[in-house]
Amino acid sequence: MAFAHPYLMFLGDAPDQLAAKTAQGVAFWRPDWCPGQFRLPGCQADLGLPDMSIEDAAQAGCRTVIVGVANRGGVISESWTEALVEALGAGMDVASGLHTRLRDVERLREAAERHGRQLLDVRHPRRSFDVGKGSKRPGKRVLTVGTDCSVGKMYTALALEAAMQRRGMAADFRATGQTGILIAGDGVSVDAVVADFISGAAEWLTPAADPDHWDVVEGQGSLFHASFAGVSTGLLHGSQPDALVLCHEPTRTHMRGLPDFALPDLGACLRRNEETARLTNPAVCSVGVAVNTAAMREPEAEDYLAKVGRELDLPAVDPVRHGVEPIVDALEGL
Repeated sequence: MAFAHPYLMFLGDAPDQLAAKTAQGVAFWRPDWCPGQFRLPGCQADLGLPDMSIEDAAQAGCRTVIVGVANRGGVISESWTEALVEALGAGMDVASGLHTRLRDVERLREAAERHGRQLLDVRHPRRSFDVGKGSKRPGKRVLTVGTDCSVGKMYTALALEAAMQRRGMAADFRATGQTGILIAGDGVSVDAVVADFISGAAEWLTPAADPDHWDVVEGQGSLFHASFAGVSTGLLHGSQPDALVLCHEPTRTHMRGLPDFALPDLGACLRRNEETARLTNPAVCSVGVAVNTAAMREPEAEDYLAKVGRELDLPAVDPVRHGVEPIVDALEGL
C-alpha cells in the first residue's frame, strides 16, 4: 500500500490534541507533505497548519486526505462522511488507519467508485504473506523494542533514519503501524496480520539488501505486555535484527492499560529481547536506550539518562531532546 502526497490532514471533530496523535506524528516527521489541515466545527486539535476547505486543498494539489484523528472504537464517524465524500469528488484519495474500513461505509465506497478514487485502509494489508522462514539474508537491520506500548519506538526509529542518512549511511525506515505507514508512504500494519504470518510479513518488509544497507524497523508492543507480546515476538523473529534499541518511558506506574502489571526492569527487558531475537540472528546485540523524558525536568532527565547509561553500559538518550547520535555511533561500528 502506497500513498500519494501532499496530504490534507483531516482532524474532524477531535475532542483534544491526543485524539489527533496520528496526524500530529505525520505532520511532525513529514512537514513538506502536509500543507494544510481540515477541521469540523468544535474540533479541539490543531497541528499549527493552515486551515483549508476541501476545495482549497484540491487547488493546492493535495492528493490524499489522511484521517488523522481517532475516536473510541476506531469508527468512521457519520459527521465526517460528508467532507470525505466531497474530497473524493474533488479528486483526492482517502486514507485511514482506523479499525473500521473506509470501504465498509456505503457512501464512501459509492463515491470512490463513482469518481475513480482509492479508499486506503492502512491498518488492513492488501496482500498476503508467507510464513516466516528465518533464513539468513544480507543487509543490516535495527529494531526498536520497548518496555511498554507507546514509549517512542516509532519516533526513535525515524530519528535514527534521519541521523543515519545525514551521515551518508544507507538507511530506510520500515513502518509496521498505521501512523508509521502514513509517514513512510508504505509499510505493513503488523497488528492486522494473522498471527502465523507476522514473522513472514516482517521478512517481506526487510528483504535481502546490500551488505551496508540498514533497515530501521519500527517496533510494536512489548514482550512484557500481556496484550501485545505476540506481535513483538513476530517482529523480533521476522526482522532478524542485528541491533536492538530499547525504548522506555520512566514516569509510568504500570503497563499501559494494565494496572496490575508493573513495568519491567530495563536490564531484564533487554536480555529477554536479545534472547528472543537470537532465534533468527544469534549475533544480535543491543546498541542503545531511547528514553522519553518529556514528563521530566531537564536536570532530572539528565540524571536519569546518566544512571541508565551506567547501569546498562549503553548510550542512553532522549531522541527528541538530545538526538540519537551516540546510538548511530554504535551502529556505524557494526
